[in-house]
Amino acid sequence: MASNDNNDQFPKVQGGGSLILAWQVKNKHVLVVGGGEVAAGRILNVLNANANVTVISPSSGLNPEVRHRIANDEVTHIDRVFEPSDLEILPPSNGPPDMVLVAIDDPDASTQIWKLCKEHRIPANIADVPPECDFYFGSVHRDGPLQIMVSTNGKGPRLAASIRKWIGTQLPVGVGDAIERMGVLRTKLRQMAPSPEEGPGRMKWISKISDAYSWDDMCSLTDEDMDNLLTFYAPDKVPHLDMLKAMRGGRAEEDIDVFDGSFGFSVVA
Repeated sequence: MASNDNNDQFPKVQGGGSLILAWQVKNKHVLVVGGGEVAAGRILNVLNANANVTVISPSSGLNPEVRHRIANDEVTHIDRVFEPSDLEILPPSNGPPDMVLVAIDDPDASTQIWKLCKEHRIPANIADVPPECDFYFGSVHRDGPLQIMVSTNGKGPRLAASIRKWIGTQLPVGVGDAIERMGVLRTKLRQMAPSPEEGPGRMKWISKISDAYSWDDMCSLTDEDMDNLLTFYAPDKVPHLDMLKAMRGGRAEEDIDVFDGSFGFSVVA
């Protein structure tokens, strides 16, 4: 029998939640059934994730945004209602879709599509019908590479939107740009030290950089600063921002004195 001595050492299970993941649908085939306002939002969500999208809806049911997507060849449009064979052969890939999003004002038809998706083992979301969803769309704050999703597990979408807006107001200005610059630094570092053995060292050094520089500092780094910063990876150092700025124009670290104000004289960083 297990001891109760360690009960407080581990997190308690909180059932009833969803497994929140970043689903990589780039180049995957997504079928959207419907062409109204809800469908427009779903289409934008998956286009932002670089999916290939097919929309099935009579032209009479398309709202202005969906018409815009079709006119600009951002999606493939089939001008008719859904047919069961669409889950088997669907243009432009002429194969089954990888995901189905249903947004039509016909509960019976929606449920029928849901059941067909289950038969074909295709993940699906039926708008506004939580029991007929393999996944939910949360309320997302987006700032460049930064995405923060708030989910109420289908219980309060408007509350999720309110919480998402509040979170957005609390974030530093330029946080997305700072993350973008950090991504550039990580890519450059991986190119410079590509071996798997370097992995722990890369992660440790990047963590030190992330802790040392503010959001504004990261945003201010130029490509030259990035290259100069990488010279501090091998000795496992984190230079002061003033040092990086002083190195601009090709100056070497050893030729620069940086005054830090601590003791009243210049020190070599």
